[in-house]
Amino acid sequence: MSYVVDNLLKNERILYEARLHWTIFFRLRSIFTLFIAALMQRAASEFAVTNRRVMIKVGLVQRRTLELNLAKVESIEIDQSFWGRLLGFGSIEVIGTGGTRERFDHIGSPLEFRKAVHEAAEAMQESQGAQRGGVEALPAAAAEVDPETRLAQAKQMLDKGLITQPEFEAIRQRIIETM
Repeated sequence: MSYVVDNLLKNERILYEARLHWTIFFRLRSIFTLFIAALMQRAASEFAVTNRRVMIKVGLVQRRTLELNLAKVESIEIDQSFWGRLLGFGSIEVIGTGGTRERFDHIGSPLEFRKAVHEAAEAMQESQGAQRGGVEALPAAAAEVDPETRLAQAKQMLDKGLITQPEFEAIRQRIIETM
């Protein structure tokens, strides 16, 4: 089993997974070890975005991990060289609200990783807004939307796994009560 799967919390789901890019096989270290070092490094590195946090683990014998709640992610910086842009790899630096800065190199599709983090954080904020008050927590303009549209939006959130069935039922009940 993987580190990420073993450390998932109750009702936590993996939304996106990234890997080290295949270019790690062309480093001098990889060539001198007949690619065994690169195979081990790639197998021992996990990068995941869940519906609650960013989880990263690198290393086999000497392990380095980062688990950061989505609400605490301030930004994801990406550094790509010319070859990185051309071949689809780069470095990411996860910056947390408390000043945490963790850099990880040779990630495949770093722009997709950042997009997944932002989408998951946005979905979590929407879900928390629905939990705190649903219709009442919506801005005035959103509250003016007809009940059918609001119910359809809540159903879409349920179908995407952004909210649970009980959360959907609570939102549905509040929409019905405001009719």
